[in-house]
Formats: sequence, structure tokens, C-alpha cells
Amino acid sequence: MYMAYGWPQVIPLEQGLCPSSQKDIIYFKVINRLFLVVSPSHLELWSSSQHKVRLGKYKRNAESLEREGENLQAVWRPDTKLIAILTSSFFLHIFKVQFSDKRIQIGGKQPSGLFLANVSLLLSEQVPFADKDLTVSNFVSDNKHLLLGLSDGSLYSISWKGEFYGAFELDPCSRDSSDAFVSPHSLGNGVASGRAPTDLASNHNITRKTAIVQLELCLLTRLLFVLYSDGQLVSCSISKKGLKQVEYIKAEKTLGSGDAVCISVASDQQILAVGTRRGCVKLYDLAESASLIRTVSLCDWGYSVDDTGPVSCIAWTPDYSAFAVGWKLRGLAVWSVSGCRLMSTIRQIGLSSVSSPKVKPNQDRKYEPLMNGTSLMQWDEYGYRLYVIEEGSLERVIAFSFGKCCLSRGVSGMTYVCQVIYGEDRLLVVQSEDTDELKFLHLNLPVSYISQNWPVQHVAASKDGMHLAVAGLHGLILYDIRLKKWRVFGDITQEQKIQCKGLLWLGKIVVVCNYIDSSNTEAGESGNSDFRFVSLISEELGFMWYELLFYPRYHLDQSSLLCRKPLLAKPMVMDVYQDHILVTYRPFDVHIFHVRLLGELTPSSTPDLQLSTVRELSIMTAKSHPAAMRFIPEQLQREMASNNHISSSDLMDREPARTNGELSLLDLDDGRERELTDSVELFWVTCGQSEEKTSLIEEVSWLDYGHRGMQVWYPSPGADPFMQEDFLQLDPELEFDREAYPLGLLPNAGVVVCVSQRMSFSACTEFPCFEPSSQAQTILHCLLRHLLQRDKKEEALRLAQLSAEKPHFSHCLEWLLFTVFDAEISRQNANKNQISVPKHAGNRSLLEKTCDLIRNFSEYFDVVVSVARKTDGRHWADLFSAAGRSTEEEQRSHSGKGLALPLPIRLFIGLLSHIIISSHYKVMKIGELNVLTFDVSAWLFEECFQQRWYRTAACYILVIAKLEGPAVSQYCALRLLQATLDESLYELAGELVRFLLRSGKEYDQTPPDSDRLSPRFLGYFLFRSSYKKPSLDKSTSFKEQSAHVASVKNILESHASYLMSGKELSKLVAFVKGTQFDLVEYLQRERYGSARLENFASGLELIGQKLQMGTLQSRLDAEFLLAHMCSVKFKEWIVVLATLLRRTEANPLTLQTSLRSDLCGLCLKLITSLSGVQYLCNPSCALEVLNFLSCDAVLFDLFQRDMRLWKAYSVTLQSHPAFSEYHDLLEGLEERLSSVTDSQEK
Repeated sequence: MYMAYGWPQVIPLEQGLCPSSQKDIIYFKVINRLFLVVSPSHLELWSSSQHKVRLGKYKRNAESLEREGENLQAVWRPDTKLIAILTSSFFLHIFKVQFSDKRIQIGGKQPSGLFLANVSLLLSEQVPFADKDLTVSNFVSDNKHLLLGLSDGSLYSISWKGEFYGAFELDPCSRDSSDAFVSPHSLGNGVASGRAPTDLASNHNITRKTAIVQLELCLLTRLLFVLYSDGQLVSCSISKKGLKQVEYIKAEKTLGSGDAVCISVASDQQILAVGTRRGCVKLYDLAESASLIRTVSLCDWGYSVDDTGPVSCIAWTPDYSAFAVGWKLRGLAVWSVSGCRLMSTIRQIGLSSVSSPKVKPNQDRKYEPLMNGTSLMQWDEYGYRLYVIEEGSLERVIAFSFGKCCLSRGVSGMTYVCQVIYGEDRLLVVQSEDTDELKFLHLNLPVSYISQNWPVQHVAASKDGMHLAVAGLHGLILYDIRLKKWRVFGDITQEQKIQCKGLLWLGKIVVVCNYIDSSNTEAGESGNSDFRFVSLISEELGFMWYELLFYPRYHLDQSSLLCRKPLLAKPMVMDVYQDHILVTYRPFDVHIFHVRLLGELTPSSTPDLQLSTVRELSIMTAKSHPAAMRFIPEQLQREMASNNHISSSDLMDREPARTNGELSLLDLDDGRERELTDSVELFWVTCGQSEEKTSLIEEVSWLDYGHRGMQVWYPSPGADPFMQEDFLQLDPELEFDREAYPLGLLPNAGVVVCVSQRMSFSACTEFPCFEPSSQAQTILHCLLRHLLQRDKKEEALRLAQLSAEKPHFSHCLEWLLFTVFDAEISRQNANKNQISVPKHAGNRSLLEKTCDLIRNFSEYFDVVVSVARKTDGRHWADLFSAAGRSTEEEQRSHSGKGLALPLPIRLFIGLLSHIIISSHYKVMKIGELNVLTFDVSAWLFEECFQQRWYRTAACYILVIAKLEGPAVSQYCALRLLQATLDESLYELAGELVRFLLRSGKEYDQTPPDSDRLSPRFLGYFLFRSSYKKPSLDKSTSFKEQSAHVASVKNILESHASYLMSGKELSKLVAFVKGTQFDLVEYLQRERYGSARLENFASGLELIGQKLQMGTLQSRLDAEFLLAHMCSVKFKEWIVVLATLLRRTEANPLTLQTSLRSDLCGLCLKLITSLSGVQYLCNPSCALEVLNFLSCDAVLFDLFQRDMRLWKAYSVTLQSHPAFSEYHDLLEGLEERLSSVTDSQEK
């Protein structure tokens, strides 16, 4: 897995001596910590190690460019010693690369290890086909020969010594007789014209003349791929000697669909990636007759070929587990082999290409990377950098930084509980204390270590995930996550003697697989006789060997070395379980060692570690060596002795030598291997790995991830515990986002930790910052469903109780019920045309079992109604039927034990308590009686209502309306409305009001013939009706005609009277805003009722205390009320509210936009009514008036028209000591009123 992080780095290139007609770099290659860039006029050799430094260059002069043409094609010999370049005038230049003794100083105490390179021209000769007016493809080469494709469909062979062997042709259409032969019109120079058999020319008639545009050579699989300009792709076999014997190059088969434009081969995986004109990439399995594996593209992200153009280049990572794709017009992306998109430079704006950002030359903004397309790209040898050259760019190389995580690969152990991505000089550790918000911690390695041992090569985490072991080029360092401290070797000479090729944790011991040069004679000083024997043999034979070193984590030093164990060969796979170590050699030899520690592992003691071999196994029938192996403890016999764990099974992944990622089981008793599945990228063994009782995944044997998503493997209770039919359960819900790649598990939370890429843009940088983003994907619902399917109810309940405090628990229960219910619906639809078989009374369905499980938790009511709202209402009856069966049993048990009243009685009592509401309510008639019926949904509603879970109860209203009709739903809604008003839940009350008005209107419009009793009788409530349906008099309003409107209005007015009587003005404002209650109409009617102020002084004091004018919200509430009081000319309230607002010196300019718009018209009406002056009532004028309007102006205009009111106001404020703070207000008003009086008298 590869994930980009940080900002891309720009590597500047030099410009040529003269302008070039070509605008692209022609060749780019990375080999052995070096990369070569060939431009049309010169070439540059750079270091691709920790420090990007130009080591050498060669610039052609203007005369050479004019005579021989610009550089056209190039190739670098695999041993990096020679470079071949073909010019546009068909001159072949061969350059020699030779490193000098001059070391480059980078900085620091230690030398850099970089030397300057001298690039010199060895050969310059025109090729024989220069006068044939041909075009050429790219070069491919081994260490002896080069091969070039021509536009006439032929291949041309050249040696690195400058010998031209001539052209030969293939018949890509022929499958039976497709031998290579020398063309009758050979373009050879006579040097090796007789190398190919001459009789082959007469046996084949070549009619194909399509140009060859690309060659791809894979020496490991001995295959040559030839791509033609018409999109045809031909696979050819070559001899064991490589390209030397061209007569053995044979066309085997034609691949693809005729729209290929570029190709790339993953040699170890035997996968061929083919880029097409349509912008997609097709993967072919070369080991299985070149069958199509899958196709990847950006179409699912809303980008078509019109946005990206055709594929321009493909580059595989060094381990061939992922590949980068560049497009001609825009951007690049990185995919895993399974089809997960790991990285993309293209911004995802919308779900369609219409909303994707388009290139506009005149846009003044920062673009995403590679907006002009991708020309060439290469990974470095470690996979930490992706070097990219943009289309049309000659001046720079863009380097993207990548971190990687190989959880189940190779010889480095990694626990699934610690998720780590490692870059070239840092670790990205997932912080998982809070599973709601997982974050990456960038952990930079100590500069003193990484500067001399760059890059990071191996990382291993301890079993508890609290300690990390990191190894670079030499030595290793340890990190304590709790203490946030590093531990290093004290002696740097000891550190430099260790070349770590693998890391494991054995409890508190670090196990290092060390690679030793036979010339190092000091390595055998430990006194180990086996080691000395292997050392002597190795020195005589002149080869190198491997060993296991055991260090305690508290001290890294030769004096603390616990044990040294020589190995027979290079280990391919290593693993640890408890006190056993597994080591696997090629081709498939398995050795298991038992570790025995004598003494305490403390700095003050001298412990002794003994290693003994307990099992050796050689698998002769293996198709390929494993890529990863994990111990599997005995799942069904946990009480067995520890040595029996070794005779159980081991899990292994058959990658990388095979492309399908086979997952197999190996029985260590008889060596029998059983294939389980294929196409697996990684896996985690979970059974027996956690000693904590809070682990939620002990019921799982292991999980694997591939292109099918996540597969969960459960133990089987049968005779064969690993029968795939019972053992494998593929959960469709675990098909993660194709942008989310799983990193590991959090066993105590029951989640899978995934990582995806995000980009953040900044105005001060040219490129965005790539940020890995972690997220949690729960698997608890899958585990619970598995247990319920196997009737393990107690285990399922215990597992759910362990996770009950997790933040995702409610979501898990909802997802569990939804998936089970959805499967039940699908099953019913599939069987609806079949004859139904009566279900046995004792057999409970999985849906009923799921409801029984969820009922044990308080989230039950939320979960049931949430699932109902996510499914089709036609199936609600089935859901609530399953949810209600145990509810009925529960109520029967409660009523039998006398613990609680039966639910129908509680509903009846609730109905009697709301008899006043019912008197205005329409009910269904049966003779002389009125009947309300309730279904299971009403039972659940009543439970929520009694528990005061009003928001959940409100969700059941819609369900009741669907199942029982509007009568029951409106009755329940009216009860809930009253309760929410009592609890001041005004937003929820507003939703209920809107529901009641809408559903009541529909109910009134229903014909009387449709008023029939619901067939579901879960509760009967009989009472004599005192309500008579009013006659439809034309003079009556609609509100008077609608009983449901009257009921709602009565409840709202009653609550408004309650708030106004108690002067709960803040609640009154929230109530009016939440329910859209008509406050103006209410104030007009209650002017002398609940809204009346009996005494100005007491009212001012009380309202000031209730409103708490020191807060901004209280001032806004007062302004809101003032506006409404002005609209009804309620002088007493206007004076009180304006006085309070004047005290807080509220500025109208700070009012909210919505409030200011409401006050505009109302305040203008007030001024007009008080002064008799008419204002222009348009929005702009109203806003201008409002800006100059203040509470002083309101009081002044009011008192100017009513001087008696002013005198009473002034006397009241002056006579009460508590109102001394208003004296400045009185002085200001008196001064203004006096000036007006004087002017009028004059």
C-alpha cells in the first residue's frame, strides 16, 4: 500500500545550449539510487538518494545538433555503465558513465557517499536505415543488446558495441507459425546478416506494415511485448540468452481489444497493465493465459476521457503491489492491484465531469499538479518517491513523497493493532485513542541515525502496539510510544555492522535478521559453535550468510545480546507466536524454533536465551514460495497445551510469485496444503492474538482484503473446521470505499482502520499538500450477525455489551438490523412466486433474533425507527411485526408479575388525560362508540413517550400514520406536541405542528366511506363522543371548519398564555420562532388578558430579571418582542422593552439581517401611527430609517404624543431607588421634550 504525503518536491533541470523544437523530455529512468534525464539537447545524471544532487551531465553543442539532429530516443543499460541515444537524423550515440574519486560534500560530519560522474561520448554513427524515412519506437535492452521498433512493423537489433544486426519482422496475426525471420529487404549493414536462418524468409508472407510505437521487455518472464500504432498488442517469447538470439523471438498471442496506447509489466506478479485510448487501464494475468483481471479508471469519480485524455504512461512500484497511471491531458493516479485508488492529483469536485475543474489559461489561481498532463514517470528503487515529468516541460522534475505499509509481507512482523505507514525518513502512526477521530502522527526519525542510514527499510510493532523497531540501511532504533523516547546503539561501529533484512518482536525482545559479509570475522566472537561452523564454511566458499540476533528492548548493545542464531539461507518469511519463531526459505522450507528464556529480562540480571528447532518441513508440491505466513492457534481447543499450538495450522499468502494472491492453510503435521481463496492482498490473523477480555474480534479467525473487499473467516463447529462453505463469510458491507485502504484493526473497538488521500490547498504554495486521512470502519455488525446465524445468542449479547460504550455502537446496531431486514425483504421477493411452507412455531427468523438482541439496549427504539425510515414503507409491517412479538411477550410477563401496567391500560390512561383534546378530534365510529386502534409502532411510541425520548417518539409518528392511518398518528402527535411544549423543545414542536396541519388537512378531505376501522386491534379505547362535526357553512373560515387546526391552535395558545403569564419572554420568542405561532393575533386578543401589564414599575423590574439583558441573545429577544408590540400598539410593553434596550445601549446596526428586515416595516408603522408622518415604505428607505432608529427615538415619539404618559413614566423612575440607572435616560428625554415644547410655544 502506497500513500502520498507532504508537498511535492521540484528538481530543476538545466536548459540546453539552443532552443529545441521538441517540448518534452525524451527519456527518464531510475536505477540504483540514480536517475537519468535525457532532453532533446543534453542529458543529466542525478542522485535519487536522500540528497537530490546532479552528479554529471553532457551537453551537445549547436554544431552537433544541427548536423546530427536532436535527441529522439534513449536507453540506459541495466548496469548503468552505458547510455544509448538515437537522434532525429538517425545517429546512434553511445555514452560511457564513469564515477570519479571526487566526493560531494553535502554537510555534516560524515561523508555523503556521492561521487561526481563523468559522461563521455564513445560512439557516434549513423544507423543503416537512416534513408528509409522511418519513425522509431523506444529502445529496450539487456546488458548485451538493444532492440528498436520501426514504423514498417519490423524490429531492429543493435549491440552495445555499436554493431547493427539488421531488421527482422513478426507476424502478430499468426498464432501457430509466428517465428521471427530476417526480412528479404533487410536493413542490416552486413555485420551479422547471416545470423537468422535464411529458410524462414520463404516460409512466411508478411502483409502487416503497422508501425511499432512501444516495446516492453521482461527478462524475468522472458517476454517481449510489441505495441502497434493501431492499438494491437502482441506478446512474444525470447530465449534464455535475452535479445542476443533474435531468431528465437516468437509472437505468441495478441492481447487487448485494439485500443492500447501504452504498456507496463509487473515481472514478479506476472501482470500486464495496458493503457487505452479511453483513459482506462486493463490488467491481464500473464500466468493464466493473459486473462483480464480488472479494469480501473476515473469514470467512477466523474472524470471521462474528455477530461484526462488517453493514458500516456504506467509505472509499477518496486514491489509490484501498486501502479501509477499518467494521462495525456491531465494528472496521474496510483492504484493498488485490487483496484483501490490510493492517490490522485485530480481534484474531486463533483460526481460528474461537468463539475470538475476545467483548465482556463486566464484563470489567476493555483492549479492542481500536472494540469497539462503527464509525460514520463518512474518510481525510485524503494518506492518512496514517484518522479514525474509534466507534459511539455523541459525545466523540472516533480517528485511526490510516498509512505508505504506492507502489513502481511516479507520478514518484518507487524501487529494489526498498530497502524504505521513508513516513509523514507519518518513514520506516520495512527493515533487511535479516540475512535471517533483517528489522526496520523508524523514521527520523524532522529537525524543522527537516518542521515547515515537512509532510508527506512523495515518497521515492526510490538504486540501491544506500544513499541516500534525501525531499521535503516544499517543498525536499528527503538521507539517507546508511551514515553515518546528513542533508543539507539551507543556504539556506532556495532550499528554499522548490522544490515537488517527483517524485524520481529518476541515479547520484550527484538529479533533482527542480520545480513553478514563473509569478510567480517568479528561476528563469531559470541562463542556459538554453530555460528563458528557456518562462518568457516561460508568463508571457504566465499559467500554471505544470515543470522538472527536477539536484543532486549531496554538496551541495544553487543554486551546485551541474548542469542545469535545462524540461518541456512536468506529467509523469505518470518513470524512469531508466543515463544515460537517461524522461518521459511526458498523454495518452501519451513523451520520452527522454540525460544526458552532463563532468568528475568531486566537490566540488572543476566538472562540466557536458548533456541531449539522443533519442526522442519519441506513442501515439495508448492507452486511458489509464500509471501507471508502467520501462526493460527488451535481455535476449537483453547485448553490444549502450548506445544499443541505448533502442531496446528499456519496461514500463508501465496503472493508474490503468483498473481492471484492465493490464501492457503498448511498443516504442520502432515505438510498438507489447502487452498482457501485467491486475489488476496493482505490478511490479519485475529484468533488467539489478544489476551484482553475486551477484544471484540476473538470470534473471527482471520480477515483478508482483496478486490472483493474484506472477507471475514469464522471458525466452523463441524468436523472440518476449515470447510469454506461454513468457514468463509463474505460481507458485502465490508466493501470499503475504493479510496479507503485497510491498515489494521482495533480489537477493543471492533473496527477496521482505513486510510485515504486528501489534499489541502494554500495560496502560498504552487502544489497542494497530500495528507493521508484515517477513518474507522466497524465490523461489529458482521460479527453479531454471524453469531445470531449460529444461534449463539449469549455470545452475541456479551459481544454487544463489550462494545456498548463505543461511539459507533448505535450505528452498528442500526446497520445490523438494516442488513438483516434487507436480506429478509430480498428473500421474500425471491420466494413470492413459490409455494410458501408453513414456518414452525419454534423456529425464529434471523430478523426476530436481531430484534431480541437489540432490545437489550436503550438504543432499540432509535434503531428500529431509523431502519424503518431507510426502507420502503410497504415492508414496515414485517419489520414491526418482528419487533413487536417480543414486546407482546414482555408486556405479558410484566402484567403477570405485576411489575407494570399493561401498555394498553397506560395508553388508555394517557387518552383520558387528554380527553379535552379528543373532544375536538375526529375518531372512527363503530355504532355509537368511537374507537382508536394502535399497532406495534404505537406500542413503541408509547414506550418512548413514557421514557421522555420525545425525538425518537416523533420519528414513530410517520410510521404510525403509514400503518394505522391519520387518526392514531394525529392523536399521538397531539400528545407529543403538548409534552414537547412542556419541555421547551420548540423546534421539535414546530415539526409536529407542521405534521398535524398537513396530515389533518388530508384526513378532513377523506370521504366518510373510507373511515373504516384498522384491522390491527392492539388496543381499544372506547368513549362517548361529545364532538359533533360542524356543518360546512360558507360563512365559516377554514380554521373553524378544521377540527385538527382548532386542536393545535388550542394547545399553542394555551402554552403561549402560560409563558406570557409567567413573563417567560425568552422562551416565548423561541416558541414563536419554532412553531411559527401568530404572536400578533394572540397579542391583539389577549391585550387585556394574559398579556396585560398591571403595574409599570413591577413589570419593568420583573421583565428585566426574566430577560437578563446582559447577553446578546436576550437583547435580540427583546428587540423581537418590541417589534411585535409596536405592530399592535401595545404602549405599556413598548415603554418597558424600549427602556430595557436603552439601558443596554443596543445599536440597531448590530442587529441580525433577518431581525432588521422584520423590524423595518413594523417600526415604520409605529412612527407613522404616532407622528402621523407617512414614510416611503420601500426596502431601501426602510433600512435607512432603521439605521437611524433607536430606542430613544421610540420613547421620544411616544411621549411627545402623550405627555401624561411621560409624566407618569418620569415620576415612576425617579421614585424608585432601583431605577436610578435610568436617570440619564430621563434627563435626555426631558431635554428633548422641553426643546420641542419651547419651539412649539414660539
